Amino acid sequence: MSSTASSSLHLAVALDGTGWHPASWREPQARPRDQFTAAYWADLVTEAERGLLDFVTIEDGLGPQSSHFLDPDERTDQVRGRLDAVLIASRVAPLTRHIGLVPTVVATHTEPFHISKAIATLDYVSTGRAGLRVQITARPNEAAHFGRRTIARIDAYDTPASLETVTDLFDEAADHVEAVRRLWDSWEDDAEIRDVATGRFVDRGKLHYIDFQGRHFSVRGPSITPRPPQGQPIVSALAHDTVPYRLVARAADVGYVTPHDAEEARTVVSRIRAEQDAAGRASEPLHVFGDLVVFLDDDPVTARARRERLDTLDGQPYTSDAPVFTGTPSQLADRLLELHSAGLSGFRLRPAVVGHDLRAVTRGLVPELQRRGAFRRAYEADTLRGLLGLARPANRYAAV
Repeated sequence: MSSTASSSLHLAVALDGTGWHPASWREPQARPRDQFTAAYWADLVTEAERGLLDFVTIEDGLGPQSSHFLDPDERTDQVRGRLDAVLIASRVAPLTRHIGLVPTVVATHTEPFHISKAIATLDYVSTGRAGLRVQITARPNEAAHFGRRTIARIDAYDTPASLETVTDLFDEAADHVEAVRRLWDSWEDDAEIRDVATGRFVDRGKLHYIDFQGRHFSVRGPSITPRPPQGQPIVSALAHDTVPYRLVARAADVGYVTPHDAEEARTVVSRIRAEQDAAGRASEPLHVFGDLVVFLDDDPVTARARRERLDTLDGQPYTSDAPVFTGTPSQLADRLLELHSAGLSGFRLRPAVVGHDLRAVTRGLVPELQRRGAFRRAYEADTLRGLLGLARPANRYAAV
């Protein structure tokens, strides 16, 4: 982070169905029959809170999961289908006290006004622990769900037309976040008077039209939901290259990146800081987290064997956009501390089999990092912004 140095790193987990390996649902601990129940998600998030993690992210999308990036596939031997991530977070929020809740929202086809009030509501339900992970979609079939636009098919990423399409989608996501942030500020903190004697519930002069005009949409406002407890819930995004780095630099509080070693991590952090400076945000705090898929066991041979067994069940070796770590919690601690020294302020771990690897994170990795003095031993803040060392921002519309 650019302005809050700390020797302790931050930890989050990314929750997706039964885990990030496509065959994870076939493991004994996976509970595939429970996946679409509230109790399943409550158990996962309370386990993450037991490990004192900063937050969980919850995956979502506008179409079924697929082994193809742009199209639905025909596979019937992998998990398909999801619950709504924002609703999951709202359901488990009252069952937890400290951990942050960061559902994924797809900016490409959803309205900023709807997302702003959904995340503001989550911030109220969780008493200040909400965030969002903003995502785009370039799938033509998902555009067809809404019927309001078409998206040119991307057949190769190194063509000018494809780069133009991707850049446009990320620019739209940046506008989406800006509109959401302005809507969160459209009520001043003291706009609600609630004075029974005078009959005034709200001071209309402290509600503001945001009058946002972008290339892709316009939003007048104000929101129907008062300013969230955090003022501005956390905004985060995954980034792999220059265009998404720019989104992180312009719009996010936390960026997730995927370097494979310390040298690459330094380069990625440097590129994001340069984009942050170009966006005029050099003085603002911005966390850069490393993403890793993890297969964790007490013995590295056991971890490798488990990964190989899952690959056999799936019919192909597992690959990911992020580095895949296979080993022990102690070995993972070594890796994280090396990457931390290269400029990453935290990590978002993707459990390969959530029923196994989440517990290995909370009950294996966390104690190991605590022994090394690199992770907290108790929650030290009541809000997600507080956990991440971020101050509650002033309202942009309030009179100085």
